[in-house]
Amino acid sequence: MLQDIIVRESRLRWPLELPENLTGQQLSTVDRRAKYLLFRFELGTLIVHLGMSGRLRVLPRTQTFEKHDHVDFLFTNDKLLRYHDPRRFGSIHWQSGNEHHWTLKNLGPEPLFPDFNADYLYRVTRKRKLAIKSLIMNSRIVVGVGNIYANEALFLAGIRPQRKCARLTRVECVRLVAAIKDILHAALQAGGTTLRDYFGVGGETGYFKMELKVYGHGGEPCPNCASPLKRVPAHKRQTVFCRNCQR
Repeated sequence: MLQDIIVRESRLRWPLELPENLTGQQLSTVDRRAKYLLFRFELGTLIVHLGMSGRLRVLPRTQTFEKHDHVDFLFTNDKLLRYHDPRRFGSIHWQSGNEHHWTLKNLGPEPLFPDFNADYLYRVTRKRKLAIKSLIMNSRIVVGVGNIYANEALFLAGIRPQRKCARLTRVECVRLVAAIKDILHAALQAGGTTLRDYFGVGGETGYFKMELKVYGHGGEPCPNCASPLKRVPAHKRQTVFCRNCQR
């Protein structure tokens, strides 16, 4: 049961606002939707987004706080859930009852769920002139496919990132959906992809970075054909692909 809340800094990406009756409620389950963690209580849901540098840790209630430890949720089992966020790009919201919170309202399907399939991808790519990489990174189309995984999935599927959506065939949509699911499954089994400051709940880093085929390897030989991988920087992100293997 949640016994108390200590807020040291409420100025997150959006101002922190929590209901007074949240304390005293029983935490029943913890779920996830896209990049949002959902803590289900009796009267609603606590929605947490970690942003770029946020972390949640389960600690003893006697654990002293440090700089950037902005919020503590204290439970009756002598544990606390601590929100740490140096950049304050994350956010914490409250959703009463069964209402649909605005942060979750327009999200696309989960990539590992059955409703993200080739028929769906083929349908949403029709008449779109957008590059396919941009489409699969759009959370309104499918959630959870960030820049790294988009690069890797498109390489695995043999599709050039700049291809216009409407030009994809149904067979290519089958390959791309399968590639996205395969890449995400592999990343999950490896514990995620560590770039700088990712940590699991136990403090461990992810290991999938060691298995990346193209991302971060611009100019290096393609692992399939040995031709140099092309790197195209744009908007502080990088697109890496093989001009020979990806069409």
